[in-house]
Amino acid sequence: MQQLIPGSQRRSLAELTDRLDLSAGDASAKRSAFWIMLVLSAVIAISGVIGDSTATVIGAMIVAPLSVPILGVALGIATAQGRLVGRSVLLVLAGVAVVVALGFLFAQLLPNPVNVLSNSQVLGRTSPKLMDLTAALATGLVAAIAITRRDVGDVLPGVAIAISLVPPLGVVGVCLGSGAPALALGALVLFASNVLAMIITTTAVLVIAGYGHEAGAATARRGRAYAVLVAALVLVAIPMVVNSLTTLWAGQIADAAEDWLRDSPGAEVTDVTLHSDTATISVLGPEELPPVEDLHRAVDDLVPWNPGVVVVHTVGNRVSDR
Repeated sequence: MQQLIPGSQRRSLAELTDRLDLSAGDASAKRSAFWIMLVLSAVIAISGVIGDSTATVIGAMIVAPLSVPILGVALGIATAQGRLVGRSVLLVLAGVAVVVALGFLFAQLLPNPVNVLSNSQVLGRTSPKLMDLTAALATGLVAAIAITRRDVGDVLPGVAIAISLVPPLGVVGVCLGSGAPALALGALVLFASNVLAMIITTTAVLVIAGYGHEAGAATARRGRAYAVLVAALVLVAIPMVVNSLTTLWAGQIADAAEDWLRDSPGAEVTDVTLHSDTATISVLGPEELPPVEDLHRAVDDLVPWNPGVVVVHTVGNRVSDR
């Protein structure tokens, strides 16, 4: 651990508490800054989501202060400070409510909010997969090291970009305001996985680094918090596993559909979606296609629950001007 957090660069428990506990020190100034920056970052993020602007969304990630109370939860768990955990959790929940409400209100101002649901900023945050959780865990580890070492604080903006917090919440609000609760749930799962990853990795680093011992925290008092974190992680991991498998099966179905069309010159698969008990395959090609039953059998061999197969056939071919 000395290599990870050298003693000469290790922040004291008092320093961490001052940085992560918004009730410590000048609480009024800290909370004022937190809410001002959170509202502004939410407006920036939602504007970027609606305008499909990656650069704008990245700007919101850097400004967003939501990571402070999230890291405060980890510090409270590691040092067995129940009140710090409670205060930090309430701040996070209040921040979530504010950002989602702003996203919902922005959606009401759009002439046709449904159009927003197909842009890349929304689609990229409504179907989280296991790789998103893996990246969040790694980024949470970086955040934990950055707050405990005095010499690597400059990486925190990169952490803010990598472990997106406010943009997924903006997407939740926009999707709810656009009448798409299923998409909103997907974005909420992404946010929850990022939060849990940050709390779990930071708690582990703080405990290993000896902050719990420094605070005189008993291991038994942290046991319940560990159990809750593990249960919550499993809960958010389930839909991420499902999304990962769905993407895998959709790719396999696309390959099977290409093989099904191999004797139809000019025919091609343009899109494949797998939702619940239906696989929808979009095909561009000649008027006559091979029997759909052959494709159905191939899909049944790939997907365990034998979904129904719907072929959306567009008659035509792709034309190039070159």
